Amino acid sequence: MTVSYTAEVATCQRCGCFWKLLARWRASIYKIIWFDLLVFLFCFYAMALLYRVILNDNEKHFFEEIVRYCRNHGGLIPLSFVLGFYVAIIVERWWSQYISVPWPDPLAVYVSTLVRGLDEHGRLMRRTIMRYVCLSLTMVLTMISPGIKRRFPTYDFLIEAGLLNKNEANIIAAMDEKFPGHFKYWMPIMWASSIMTRARREGRIWDDFSLKSMIDELNKFRSGCNMLIHYDMISVPLVYTQVVTLAVYTYFLAAIFGHQYIYSSDATFNNIINYYFPVFSTLEFFFFMGWLKVAETLICPFGDDDDDFDLNWAIDRNLQVSYLIVDEMHNDHPTLVKDQYWDEVFPNELPYADESQRHAPPEPSTAKLDLSKITSSHIPKIQSATSTEELDFTNFDGEDDLIYDNELRIRFASRRFNIHRSSSSLASVEPLPLTSVEPLPLTSLDSRIEDADEDEAEEEHLASHRTSKDDFDRLKEERERERHARQLQQAALALDLIKEELQHPSGGTSSNHPQQTSSRPLQEEDDPLGSEHKPQSDQSSRDPDKPKE
Repeated sequence: MTVSYTAEVATCQRCGCFWKLLARWRASIYKIIWFDLLVFLFCFYAMALLYRVILNDNEKHFFEEIVRYCRNHGGLIPLSFVLGFYVAIIVERWWSQYISVPWPDPLAVYVSTLVRGLDEHGRLMRRTIMRYVCLSLTMVLTMISPGIKRRFPTYDFLIEAGLLNKNEANIIAAMDEKFPGHFKYWMPIMWASSIMTRARREGRIWDDFSLKSMIDELNKFRSGCNMLIHYDMISVPLVYTQVVTLAVYTYFLAAIFGHQYIYSSDATFNNIINYYFPVFSTLEFFFFMGWLKVAETLICPFGDDDDDFDLNWAIDRNLQVSYLIVDEMHNDHPTLVKDQYWDEVFPNELPYADESQRHAPPEPSTAKLDLSKITSSHIPKIQSATSTEELDFTNFDGEDDLIYDNELRIRFASRRFNIHRSSSSLASVEPLPLTSVEPLPLTSLDSRIEDADEDEAEEEHLASHRTSKDDFDRLKEERERERHARQLQQAALALDLIKEELQHPSGGTSSNHPQQTSSRPLQEEDDPLGSEHKPQSDQSSRDPDKPKE
């Protein structure tokens, strides 16, 4: 599990807060480098003893040439550049792998909210969907993490943990035998999507948009699982890892010779401190080799290192939290009460346990800007515009004078009809011919609409006192009432148009002259409201009894 030290470095004081971390052993640089450092020092002192004790004069001269050569050319290896760039890639990859680990919490919230039903079947659907999701992630982790593979080596251990049933294990095993070359982590995802589709067919999911939202979240979870497999199969290019490793070990192999103390007149090679202990050579090894060990530790965060991710805890946590969300907390919330700022609307200040911790609110960066040098002479003078009271923004010249011939104008009702189902008989009434319907008074339809509004209010009042039902049943009844109300609204709108026709008796002239009407059928369709919108000359030309002026 990753070692966390955030609480110890939350506040920086005096000489810093990182000093207290240097004494830690678990996941420390000392733990991962101590053996390599001992090997380096052993080789260094072995070469020192060989030069000082064993070699003769000619051999010592040859050894000194090797030391000078390694000292002069060892710095040509671009160790800082190669190693720094490589470690930057590894750290970015390490964090991206953690971000790719999917968590089932968002999907559990969707399932708990959108899959309705308090019965046992609805509860079974919700729990099974989340169990399949957690099973899919566990199957992926067994493929990329040695620790998880040791915990669940076969399907029997998944059955024992409650993530898999015997029948489901047989189906997956049969699929493995039929198609052995592919991973089967996606099979539980497909089962979960099938359950969602079934819940939509049964009406437990309200609409298609809710189903789409759940499928999208499920696909996002599947994408995270797939990305983990990609990280496991596609590593950092091997050639880059080899270059970095060879650069580090070659550099310190040259340092074993190049940093030796030799008998020479040059002060660079006969420093007395280096005769007893290579201080800066050790520090250099500590930093650069530690850098390489960091990359080796982080390149695969699903192993057994101290800083690797604790995936066993994640598996247990995911299943527990998923069941809590979709089952224990389904359709459950505390009692709604007024908060303590109900009358004040919002609090002016929130209390502190220690009032000394209260600070002034932040200010913008220009709040204390010195504006004394800006005088009124630098401010540009703006001509006073005409007052808005003198401007008429509603005067559109010539708009009211335009005359549109053969214009069809339909006036719709200015109110929304909420018609009770008791008025459904209006929808089944067949329309009467225009010549046989008498004009209705204006108050007739208004009185009916008012009665319909009263009936609707009474219906809502009675519905509030009914016995509580499941949300699923109430939703079906509400949609049936809405469909019935839309039909009645259409019938009422047609009745209002008929009343509009009957208020204009000039529209009936077309029935007195059938021949003239049939000769101009297109014009009559364009102007169904009658001849009141036509020019006066046209009216006089069609009336033979009226004398011409």
